[in-house]
Amino acid sequence: MHVPLLDLKAQYAAIKADLLEAVHAVFESQRFILGPVVEQCEKRIAEYCRCRHGIGVSSGTDALLMCLMAEGIGPGDEVITTSYSFFATAGCIARLGATPVFVDICPRTFNIDASQVECRVTPRTRAIIPVHLFGQCADMDAILDIAARHKLVVIEDAAQAIGSEFRGRRAGSMGDYGCYSFFPSKNLGCAGDGGMVCTQDDRRAERLRILRAHGSKPKYYHKIVGGNFRLDALQAAIVDVKFRHLDRWTTARQGNADRYRRLFAESGLVDRGLIALPYAIPDGRHIYNQFVIRLRERDRLQAHLKQHGIESEVYYPVPLDRQECFAYLGCPAGACPQSEAAARESLALPVFPELTDEQARQVVTTTRAFFGA
Repeated sequence: MHVPLLDLKAQYAAIKADLLEAVHAVFESQRFILGPVVEQCEKRIAEYCRCRHGIGVSSGTDALLMCLMAEGIGPGDEVITTSYSFFATAGCIARLGATPVFVDICPRTFNIDASQVECRVTPRTRAIIPVHLFGQCADMDAILDIAARHKLVVIEDAAQAIGSEFRGRRAGSMGDYGCYSFFPSKNLGCAGDGGMVCTQDDRRAERLRILRAHGSKPKYYHKIVGGNFRLDALQAAIVDVKFRHLDRWTTARQGNADRYRRLFAESGLVDRGLIALPYAIPDGRHIYNQFVIRLRERDRLQAHLKQHGIESEVYYPVPLDRQECFAYLGCPAGACPQSEAAARESLALPVFPELTDEQARQVVTTTRAFFGA
């Protein structure tokens, strides 16, 4: 049996008529850049994330970049972030000439270890970018407390975490900015690149809207230099249709995670210490953008699964502080040992909403067979 890591064709088949209708309406209007379709999408996402403002942008990467630009962060500034994330988190910092300062992760959650953040603050520190990795929030109370004491901006990278919660608060609503990605593989994805920034701050929201249109207001009058960071109306229409199903899809992902926990418990692999399952914080809402297990024989298991038609993925094989492009920072090997261990041991299994019981059982059975259990 073939088990894909993600089955977007199954998702599309279920909502095809609504998607085509929404796209057709945009073509009929011939309003492809911003406009009422984008505004409606912004309003719904902002409300869902419990924020005052939503600003549709061209990608999750550009969402992060715009927030840094809005704060005037650049050469000579430092931004503290996790050493274990998708490259965009740190890449945006470096693109503006600022210096990424990497902090190790908690081994159970894969999120930034808040207890190590404050010791990395210097007079040059301007911001903290915590990442809510794999669909679960970082320890935002501790991070916000540090930021308040040192007057730092907090930019939440919630690209993988729309709808996740930390102590009753939604990802992206707690800091100064929340950044989301609509990349197709996300829990809420479009048909290409797209993203959004949410904020509670009226002034920051207005600055972001200006920045995404080359820094102009009114049109052709530029007080600041921005970029072309706008969310296309076609992508907004697709996100708006898919948004109606987001909570149902999240519930399905959570159900698949629960099924895995039960099946792996029955397999004996967890009790024997052969694999470790994802840890969910007790006072949060995990939305399972990924279901990531840990094991020492990760590469061999991945090859075994592939041989039996089961797709998996390594998020991420190289920590950010070990990337070649950041060698100039002089981060020594072993500076972030938990990130390096996660890079060796983590493996994401299929957890998409349409995953069947038979497919999930095949994943667990094949994993059990690998260990000769």
